[in-house]
Amino acid sequence: MKSKEILIQLINYLNDYEHDAQKKGGAINLTDFLGYLNSKHIPENVKVNAIKGNVNNDVLSPTHGNDTDISILVVFLFRYAKGYMKKALKESVINSADEFSFLITLMTYESLTKTELIQKQVMEKTSGTEIINRLLKLELMDQFNDEIDRRSMRLKITSKGKTEIVKILPQMKMVSELVAGNLTETEKITLAFLLRKLECFHNEIFINKKDIQLADLLNHSLN
Repeated sequence: MKSKEILIQLINYLNDYEHDAQKKGGAINLTDFLGYLNSKHIPENVKVNAIKGNVNNDVLSPTHGNDTDISILVVFLFRYAKGYMKKALKESVINSADEFSFLITLMTYESLTKTELIQKQVMEKTSGTEIINRLLKLELMDQFNDEIDRRSMRLKITSKGKTEIVKILPQMKMVSELVAGNLTETEKITLAFLLRKLECFHNEIFINKKDIQLADLLNHSLN
């Protein structure tokens, strides 16, 4: 293909992207356009698994589409990653991805309140508290009174916790490489950008709109 033909294709894609953005009421920018290009160009040699069967179903048809595929694929990828992490933690006193996540977060702060740590893990208070209590029992983290708010307890990782994290980091690095799979460096950058964009969108809902019903969330957050 000649460079002139590629340029013509890019212009056509740009027109389509601009039209699509205008329909959704959004501004156009280079980063989103690059993501749009990637979504329109899927190499023929990429192997993908079919999520659904080939039987037409009038009941399910309205719910199928890219939005549904994204939801399903994110869940699948989480399960794959969870399986790899289970292997990585096989010889560690840390026995779950959640426990690792709590400790690795504390590695980057001098201390956090229990509420702050649980929120950063995007977790409900009851489940988060159970994980914290186990890590405290294992002496991988320590708790102490907040000097400003005496009603709050602050958490920090202990020397034992740091040692355990450092010990399993090589295994977790292999998990990260496995999860990224066969993506090229350019694809990794694009995917990381898109996932951060989605995470920011959903985190705002988790922190500020947790009790709003689905229909209202959809109307308020996407319009």
